Amino acid sequence: MDPLKQRIMEYWTRRADSFCDQRMRELVDPKRERWLAELQRYLPKDGGRLRVLDLGTGTGYFAFLFAADGHDVVGIDLTAHMIEKAKEASETLGLPVDFRVMDAEHPELEEASFDVLVTRNLTWTLPHLPAAYHEWYHLLKPGGVLINFDADYANYAELNDPDNLPENHAHKNIPRDMSEENDEITMEVAAYQQPRPQWDVQLLLRAGFEQVHVDNGIWKRIYAEIDEFYNPTPIFTLVAYKAEK
Repeated sequence: MDPLKQRIMEYWTRRADSFCDQRMRELVDPKRERWLAELQRYLPKDGGRLRVLDLGTGTGYFAFLFAADGHDVVGIDLTAHMIEKAKEASETLGLPVDFRVMDAEHPELEEASFDVLVTRNLTWTLPHLPAAYHEWYHLLKPGGVLINFDADYANYAELNDPDNLPENHAHKNIPRDMSEENDEITMEVAAYQQPRPQWDVQLLLRAGFEQVHVDNGIWKRIYAEIDEFYNPTPIFTLVAYKAEK
Protein backbone atom coordinates (compact mmCIF):
# COMPACT_ATOMS: atom_id res chain seq x y z
CA MET A 1 0.00 0.00 0.00
CA ASP A 2 1.07 3.58 -0.67
CA PRO A 3 2.83 4.85 2.52
CA LEU A 4 0.60 7.92 2.71
CA LYS A 5 -2.56 5.83 2.46
CA GLN A 6 -1.19 3.48 5.08
CA ARG A 7 -0.66 6.44 7.38
CA ILE A 8 -4.19 7.71 6.76
CA MET A 9 -5.64 4.27 7.40
CA GLU A 10 -3.74 3.91 10.67
CA TYR A 11 -4.93 7.33 11.83
CA TRP A 12 -8.59 6.53 11.15
CA THR A 13 -8.26 3.11 12.73
CA ARG A 14 -7.46 4.89 15.98
CA ARG A 15 -10.36 7.32 15.48
CA ALA A 16 -13.01 4.77 14.45
CA ASP A 17 -14.63 4.05 17.83
CA SER A 18 -15.15 7.64 18.95
CA PHE A 19 -15.99 8.69 15.39
CA CYS A 20 -18.76 6.08 15.23
CA ASP A 21 -20.20 7.25 18.54
CA GLN A 22 -20.32 10.83 17.28
CA ARG A 23 -21.98 9.87 14.00
CA MET A 24 -24.62 7.84 15.85
CA ARG A 25 -25.42 10.93 17.91
CA GLU A 26 -25.60 12.98 14.72
CA LEU A 27 -28.24 10.60 13.35
CA VAL A 28 -30.66 11.86 16.03
CA ASP A 29 -29.56 15.49 15.83
CA PRO A 30 -31.36 18.18 13.76
CA LYS A 31 -28.41 18.04 11.34
CA ARG A 32 -29.83 14.78 10.02
CA GLU A 33 -32.74 16.65 8.42
CA ARG A 34 -30.41 19.37 7.16
CA TRP A 35 -28.17 16.84 5.42
CA LEU A 36 -31.22 15.13 3.92
CA ALA A 37 -32.44 18.46 2.57
CA GLU A 38 -29.06 19.10 0.95
CA LEU A 39 -28.99 15.65 -0.65
CA GLN A 40 -32.54 15.94 -1.94
CA ARG A 41 -31.65 19.10 -3.84
CA TYR A 42 -29.75 16.95 -6.32
CA LEU A 43 -31.56 13.61 -6.40
CA PRO A 44 -33.97 12.62 -9.19
CA LYS A 45 -37.44 14.00 -8.48
CA ASP A 46 -39.38 10.88 -9.51
CA GLY A 47 -38.98 9.38 -6.04
CA GLY A 48 -37.79 6.04 -7.39
CA ARG A 49 -35.50 3.58 -5.67
CA LEU A 50 -31.86 4.50 -6.28
CA ARG A 51 -28.62 2.56 -6.21
CA VAL A 52 -26.21 4.63 -4.14
CA LEU A 53 -22.47 4.39 -3.47
CA ASP A 54 -21.17 6.13 -0.34
CA LEU A 55 -17.45 6.70 -0.99
CA GLY A 56 -15.30 6.90 2.13
CA THR A 57 -18.37 5.94 4.13
CA GLY A 58 -16.54 5.91 7.46
CA THR A 59 -19.04 4.43 9.90
CA GLY A 60 -21.93 4.83 7.47
CA TYR A 61 -23.69 8.12 8.23
CA PHE A 62 -24.77 9.00 4.67
CA ALA A 63 -25.29 5.33 3.83
CA PHE A 64 -27.84 5.11 6.63
CA LEU A 65 -29.65 8.26 5.49
CA PHE A 66 -30.17 6.72 2.07
CA ALA A 67 -31.02 3.24 3.42
CA ALA A 68 -33.67 4.74 5.72
CA ASP A 69 -35.34 6.18 2.61
CA GLY A 70 -35.47 2.73 0.99
CA HIS A 71 -32.56 2.99 -1.43
CA ASP A 72 -30.02 0.25 -2.21
CA VAL A 73 -26.71 1.37 -0.73
CA VAL A 74 -23.09 0.27 -0.92
CA GLY A 75 -20.60 1.90 1.45
CA ILE A 76 -16.85 1.59 0.99
CA ASP A 77 -13.91 2.71 3.11
CA LEU A 78 -10.18 2.02 3.15
CA THR A 79 -10.12 1.52 6.93
CA ALA A 80 -11.28 -1.94 7.99
CA HIS A 81 -12.13 -0.88 11.53
CA MET A 82 -14.42 1.85 10.20
CA ILE A 83 -16.27 -0.78 8.16
CA GLU A 84 -16.50 -3.04 11.22
CA LYS A 85 -18.13 -0.21 13.18
CA ALA A 86 -20.44 0.57 10.24
CA LYS A 87 -21.62 -3.05 10.13
CA GLU A 88 -22.29 -3.00 13.87
CA ALA A 89 -24.28 0.23 13.49
CA SER A 90 -26.21 -1.29 10.58
CA GLU A 91 -27.38 -4.12 12.82
CA THR A 92 -28.23 -1.76 15.67
CA LEU A 93 -30.25 0.54 13.42
CA GLY A 94 -31.86 -2.22 11.37
CA LEU A 95 -30.77 -0.51 8.16
CA PRO A 96 -29.27 -2.82 5.53
CA VAL A 97 -26.17 -1.50 3.76
CA ASP A 98 -23.56 -3.43 1.79
CA PHE A 99 -20.38 -2.26 3.53
CA ARG A 100 -17.01 -3.21 2.01
CA VAL A 101 -13.34 -2.46 2.69
CA MET A 102 -12.14 -0.80 -0.51
CA ASP A 103 -9.90 1.99 -1.77
CA ALA A 104 -12.12 4.85 -2.96
CA GLU A 105 -9.48 5.86 -5.52
CA HIS A 106 -9.75 2.44 -7.16
CA PRO A 107 -13.21 1.03 -6.40
CA GLU A 108 -13.57 -2.53 -7.65
CA LEU A 109 -17.19 -2.16 -8.66
CA GLU A 110 -19.16 -2.60 -11.86
CA GLU A 111 -19.15 0.32 -14.29
CA ALA A 112 -22.37 2.25 -14.87
CA SER A 113 -24.03 0.58 -11.89
CA PHE A 114 -24.94 3.52 -9.60
CA ASP A 115 -27.46 6.35 -9.84
CA VAL A 116 -25.80 8.39 -7.09
CA LEU A 117 -22.28 8.69 -5.70
CA VAL A 118 -22.01 10.59 -2.43
CA THR A 119 -19.02 11.49 -0.29
CA ARG A 120 -18.29 13.69 2.70
CA ASN A 121 -14.86 14.92 3.78
CA LEU A 122 -13.07 12.34 1.67
CA THR A 123 -11.53 14.02 -1.36
CA TRP A 124 -9.20 16.23 0.68
CA THR A 125 -7.44 13.01 1.77
CA LEU A 126 -6.90 11.59 -1.73
CA PRO A 127 -3.40 11.98 -3.18
CA HIS A 128 -4.62 10.96 -6.66
CA LEU A 129 -7.82 12.96 -6.97
CA PRO A 130 -7.78 13.34 -10.78
CA ALA A 131 -7.70 9.56 -11.17
CA ALA A 132 -10.40 9.12 -8.54
CA TYR A 133 -12.82 11.43 -10.34
CA HIS A 134 -12.16 9.54 -13.56
CA GLU A 135 -12.93 6.22 -11.85
CA TRP A 136 -16.09 7.61 -10.25
CA TYR A 137 -17.40 8.92 -13.55
CA HIS A 138 -17.38 5.41 -14.96
CA LEU A 139 -19.27 4.00 -11.97
CA LEU A 140 -22.28 6.22 -12.66
CA LYS A 141 -25.16 5.31 -14.91
CA PRO A 142 -25.97 7.82 -17.65
CA GLY A 143 -27.79 10.70 -16.00
CA GLY A 144 -26.24 9.85 -12.62
CA VAL A 145 -24.95 12.38 -10.12
CA LEU A 146 -21.90 12.77 -7.88
CA ILE A 147 -22.52 14.77 -4.68
CA ASN A 148 -19.30 15.71 -2.91
CA PHE A 149 -19.23 17.62 0.40
CA ASP A 150 -15.71 18.73 1.27
CA ALA A 151 -13.45 21.69 2.13
CA ASP A 152 -10.00 23.03 1.37
CA TYR A 153 -8.73 21.89 4.75
CA ALA A 154 -5.06 22.60 4.07
CA ASN A 155 -5.78 26.32 3.73
CA TYR A 156 -7.79 26.45 6.98
CA ALA A 157 -5.61 24.26 9.18
CA GLU A 158 -5.46 26.81 12.00
CA LEU A 159 -9.26 26.63 12.43
CA ASN A 160 -8.99 22.97 13.42
CA ASP A 161 -6.30 23.49 16.02
CA PRO A 162 -7.71 22.10 19.29
CA ASP A 163 -6.82 25.38 21.00
CA ASN A 164 -9.21 27.22 18.65
CA LEU A 165 -12.18 24.84 18.96
CA PRO A 166 -15.18 25.43 21.25
CA GLU A 167 -15.15 23.52 24.53
CA ASN A 168 -18.08 21.27 23.57
CA HIS A 169 -16.55 20.25 20.24
CA ALA A 170 -15.83 16.51 19.95
CA HIS A 171 -12.38 17.12 18.43
CA LYS A 172 -11.37 19.09 21.52
CA ASN A 173 -10.70 15.81 23.29
CA ILE A 174 -8.56 14.22 20.59
CA PRO A 175 -5.09 13.50 21.99
CA ARG A 176 -2.48 16.05 20.96
CA ASP A 177 -0.40 13.46 19.08
CA MET A 178 -3.40 12.51 16.94
CA SER A 179 -4.21 16.13 16.24
CA GLU A 180 -0.63 16.71 15.14
CA GLU A 181 -0.73 13.58 12.99
CA ASN A 182 -3.89 14.84 11.29
CA ASP A 183 -2.22 18.18 10.58
CA GLU A 184 0.82 16.47 9.08
CA ILE A 185 -1.34 14.24 6.88
CA THR A 186 -3.35 17.26 5.75
CA MET A 187 -0.25 19.12 4.60
CA GLU A 188 1.26 16.04 2.97
CA VAL A 189 -1.88 15.42 0.90
CA ALA A 190 -2.09 19.13 0.06
CA ALA A 191 1.18 18.81 -1.85
CA TYR A 192 -0.72 16.73 -4.41
CA GLN A 193 -3.63 19.16 -4.73
CA GLN A 194 -4.43 22.67 -5.94
CA PRO A 195 -6.85 25.33 -4.63
CA ARG A 196 -10.31 23.94 -4.14
CA PRO A 197 -13.06 23.76 -5.27
CA GLN A 198 -11.84 25.53 -8.42
CA TRP A 199 -9.42 22.72 -9.18
CA ASP A 200 -12.13 20.10 -8.65
CA VAL A 201 -14.38 21.73 -11.25
CA GLN A 202 -11.62 21.44 -13.85
CA LEU A 203 -10.91 17.83 -12.89
CA LEU A 204 -14.56 16.80 -13.03
CA LEU A 205 -15.06 18.29 -16.47
CA ARG A 206 -11.91 16.56 -17.70
CA ALA A 207 -13.17 13.28 -16.26
CA GLY A 208 -16.22 13.55 -18.51
CA PHE A 209 -18.93 15.08 -16.33
CA GLU A 210 -21.29 17.28 -18.34
CA GLN A 211 -22.43 19.72 -15.65
CA VAL A 212 -20.59 20.76 -12.50
CA HIS A 213 -22.00 23.08 -9.85
CA VAL A 214 -20.47 24.53 -6.67
CA ASP A 215 -22.45 25.63 -3.63
CA ASN A 216 -20.45 27.57 -1.03
CA GLY A 217 -23.52 28.26 1.12
CA ILE A 218 -23.98 24.81 2.61
CA TRP A 219 -21.60 25.48 5.48
CA LYS A 220 -23.90 28.07 7.04
CA ARG A 221 -27.02 25.96 6.47
CA ILE A 222 -25.62 22.82 8.13
CA TYR A 223 -23.55 24.34 10.92
CA ALA A 224 -25.95 26.89 12.33
CA GLU A 225 -24.87 26.08 15.89
CA ILE A 226 -21.43 25.72 17.44
CA ASP A 227 -21.74 22.29 19.01
CA GLU A 228 -19.88 18.98 18.98
CA PHE A 229 -20.67 18.51 15.27
CA TYR A 230 -19.56 21.99 14.23
CA ASN A 231 -17.04 22.17 11.39
CA PRO A 232 -15.07 25.43 11.58
CA THR A 233 -13.79 25.02 8.01
CA PRO A 234 -16.18 26.38 5.33
CA ILE A 235 -17.36 23.30 3.46
CA PHE A 236 -18.64 23.38 -0.11
CA THR A 237 -20.82 21.11 -2.22
CA LEU A 238 -19.62 19.89 -5.60
CA VAL A 239 -22.33 18.40 -7.78
CA ALA A 240 -21.42 16.76 -11.08
CA TYR A 241 -23.80 15.10 -13.56
CA LYS A 242 -23.06 12.41 -16.10
CA ALA A 243 -24.79 13.05 -19.42
CA GLU A 244 -27.89 11.11 -20.42
CA LYS A 245 -27.37 8.81 -23.40
